[in-house]
Amino acid sequence: NISLKKDTALFLKQIALRDEMPQATKAAELIEKALEIEEDEYFAKIADRRDVKGAKYISHEEFWSKVL
Repeated sequence: NISLKKDTALFLKQIALRDEMPQATKAAELIEKALEIEEDEYFAKIADRRDVKGAKYISHEEFWSKVL
């Protein structure tokens, strides 16, 4: 169970009706999307901190030709 502000609960109800699904299912879907965004932001911060001085960049095609 979660508690929502009135306006958030109303919005959730409206989009659940729009998407023809239960509110709990819509809420779970939205939470999963939010967690994916949080994860992306976390890994982006880690990537930004990496030192890339002297890194050799290769094209997408060159990478996959070496991998496959």
